[in-house]
Amino acid sequence: MTMKLILFDCDGTLVDSQHNITRAMREAYAALGVPYPGDAATRQVIGLSLVEAIARLSPDLEPSLHERLAQAYKEAFLALRTRPDFHEPLFPGAMETLKHLSERDDVLLGIATGKARRGLDVLLERFGIRDLFVTLQTADDAPSKPHPGMILQAMDETGMEPHQTLIVGDTTHDMLMARHAGTAALGVAWGYHPTQALRAAGAHDIAGRFGEVPAKAEALVPRRQQVREG
Repeated sequence: MTMKLILFDCDGTLVDSQHNITRAMREAYAALGVPYPGDAATRQVIGLSLVEAIARLSPDLEPSLHERLAQAYKEAFLALRTRPDFHEPLFPGAMETLKHLSERDDVLLGIATGKARRGLDVLLERFGIRDLFVTLQTADDAPSKPHPGMILQAMDETGMEPHQTLIVGDTTHDMLMARHAGTAALGVAWGYHPTQALRAAGAHDIAGRFGEVPAKAEALVPRRQQVREG
């Protein structure tokens, strides 16, 4: 039995947060009177750390304005979270799959996300799933994806090696992060980047629905173990 560390991205992989993210980004740009690049562009940078995402959205702006937009975004998102119509659901099958995996003796679960720790903590508490994860890596802990820092720290915390580790994510940032860390990468078809882009960025396989994740993880990690030992 091969021990596995399965690290999940958050936005676009565990939770469908795109509408709140794009809404908060629109409000942030409006608050500072800066032209907004559009929702489609924002969806492409979901998963990156906030300042890095804004820098990619608006590369011609001064770095100081990137910081101000990031602060305005945080304030807008915090306000959204208090509204009665705030909705940020788990994707179908996520809860059942996470609970199933957490009960296995050969699996450790973690998160590697571009969210800040505060936002992640609020989300995990809202769904009552904090205790399912043994390691939480956020934008407060490491450089932005696709830098492998989050994965390296998670492996260090859990005593796992690259051949035992799988990244599950919906963006090319996740797949490139896995490639840089030397781990397996499982893309998901329900997120914010097309599956063709995920494969091009290094995804070893694609899950079409959440319930497929356990079997695909089982196929990927032992396969990489056998290749390594061979």
